[in-house]
Amino acid sequence: MGTGDASPSETRDETMMPLLPFNEEQGVIGYSIHEFNGASFSGAVFNLSTTIVGAGIMALPASIKMLGIVPGILMIVLVALLTEASIDMLLRCSHEGEVTSYGRLMGNTFGKWGRIALQASVVINNLGVMIVYMIIIGDVLSGTSTTGVHHRGVFEGWFGSHWWNSRPCVLLATTLFVFAPLVSFRKLDSLKYTSAISVALAVVFVVITAGIAIVRLIQGTAEVPKLFPKIDEISSIWELFTAVPVLVTAYICHYNVHSIDNELEDRTQTKPIVQTSLALCSTVYVATGLFAYLLFGEGTLSDVLANFDSDLRIPFSDVFNDVVRVSYVVHVMLVFPIVFFALRLNFDGLLFPTSGHISLDDRRFTVISASLLAVIYLAANFIPSIWDAFQVTGATAAVLIGFIFPAMIILRDSYGVATKRDKILAVTMIVLSVFSNSVALYTDVVNIIYRKAEV
Repeated sequence: MGTGDASPSETRDETMMPLLPFNEEQGVIGYSIHEFNGASFSGAVFNLSTTIVGAGIMALPASIKMLGIVPGILMIVLVALLTEASIDMLLRCSHEGEVTSYGRLMGNTFGKWGRIALQASVVINNLGVMIVYMIIIGDVLSGTSTTGVHHRGVFEGWFGSHWWNSRPCVLLATTLFVFAPLVSFRKLDSLKYTSAISVALAVVFVVITAGIAIVRLIQGTAEVPKLFPKIDEISSIWELFTAVPVLVTAYICHYNVHSIDNELEDRTQTKPIVQTSLALCSTVYVATGLFAYLLFGEGTLSDVLANFDSDLRIPFSDVFNDVVRVSYVVHVMLVFPIVFFALRLNFDGLLFPTSGHISLDDRRFTVISASLLAVIYLAANFIPSIWDAFQVTGATAAVLIGFIFPAMIILRDSYGVATKRDKILAVTMIVLSVFSNSVALYTDVVNIIYRKAEV
């Protein structure tokens, strides 16, 4: 993301690599030109797919339960298509204007406050997402009792309860020995191998869940799922809209598209990379939502991982439970640095909009990285559950990043690339986003107040 309001021609060389400036004589700082000839197609697909597949995948089965199989799958596909359209809007404007970041595109189109609005939205969205990631890691490895029923963590099940496998210790070790080294990379393409592993682990999660569900179907022990939602009264209709922020959050990757685009030697590859990534992730999402719902039926929890501490009614149930939970935790650990990459860049842009690129200042790079990690760590320890807050974030910052801002950019059409079809789609996107997420936000707030009143 951009860190200033300089013209595209003045900043293009600086932002050719998202955190490493480019110089004709020296190449990329810290690397020679011969060492980095552009990110590969597969590496870019893995990085973008890793950005997309995150915490949202766990809530998709609950969304399918709420919406029913048919509307649920249709919504997953629809949001994927709208995501592809919104990213295409950003890229066409960016390529035409030779703009190398989402933040700078907003700045060029709407001025200083447009850039600030985008960067603040990314910071809020990504900070919330990564706190959720760390809470998930704590819940899975150390256990949780937030629902009133204690769910044993993996380490607690293996070794019993000890001080060293408590939530603070496990999260501290994860922060120091996993996250700190991974977020120290200054080039997104450096994470392509961890991203590939992350995508593979997501596939493992899907395959195991699908396999267990199919076995249960053959045995006749799986619940009969509902194809369409059950609507009893008008309030149940509004309740359906609470699935929208989850679906929106599940596809938010716009903040890293420019970073990936900048690292490609051939930028015409960006569109097929986006389409390939979205197709891959949509397949994973549909399979996860469908098979997990078939497996757990109406007992599907908002965090489907919590369902994997019970008897699956198949041989080696405990083994499969542990494999599913551990594989997903490792997946989350490897997604973390991809999301952190954009958080750090935009947070720096908010604090130091007129300073040089963050990669030119080792002290600033280190201090900002350490500070953000500390905030995320502390929040994950002191906030027992932020699912309601996460839905609120999805209905605000995420929808702005993914749909409203791209639509506004294409409607302003500063670069003369918008067609009549683009503008109709942009207006439709804004109307749908504002209406559906406003209803979802209202319903979430009412539910929170109602639950507090009951207590």
